Amino acid sequence: MKRTFYTEMAYIIGIVTLAFGTALMERADFGMSMVVAPAYLIYLKISDYLNWFSFGMAEYCFQAFLIIVLVIILRGFKRKYLFSFITAFIYGNVLDVMMRAVALVSANGIIPRVAFYVIGLVVCAVGVSLLFHTYISPEAYELFVKEISSRFCFDINKTKTIYDCCSCIIAVIMSFLFMGFLHFEGVKAGTILCAAINGWVIGQCSRLFEKYFDFKDAFDFRKYFE
Repeated sequence: MKRTFYTEMAYIIGIVTLAFGTALMERADFGMSMVVAPAYLIYLKISDYLNWFSFGMAEYCFQAFLIIVLVIILRGFKRKYLFSFITAFIYGNVLDVMMRAVALVSANGIIPRVAFYVIGLVVCAVGVSLLFHTYISPEAYELFVKEISSRFCFDINKTKTIYDCCSCIIAVIMSFLFMGFLHFEGVKAGTILCAAINGWVIGQCSRLFEKYFDFKDAFDFRKYFE
């Protein structure tokens, strides 16, 4: 018999685990995922001049820009776009807390860094899987893909692949512009590995959750996020 997993709890746990996993991957320094790499590069550049500017701030600022681009493309604003930014804002603040916490743990040597990367990748996949099982508006990254594929009747998996490739290209260009050709940041070997297996890991997490849990709403709030 499956146990009940409330979608609202999946949202909360999903944000926390995604932020924790991202902080671990940043600490490993093998490269961020393609999705967050542009925001990470913005953080690295601006924090050189404003030491109070955090990775979390870069995340919700970049996602706000992404939502504006989405509104321009679709020529319309929906209520769930606002909730998506709220999700990004919450996630950004949780990410900053996790970054400070993870920074307290030593990551000297290749073995600790590999451990941080592997654990971070899996934990991120768990977080994304949980967020896929909630009705509350996701971050702008997922929202952008869903809205574009729905509006233009594109296959969502192909749209996601194209978005990831574009994000990777943008991150590479930003790294060259911000850091120069001799100091490459953001997109590294870990980014390529994440791109290759992340979808499969997320799928495995989702199948495991669905095997043991029934996702149900605890509150009748779904209509407010449509």
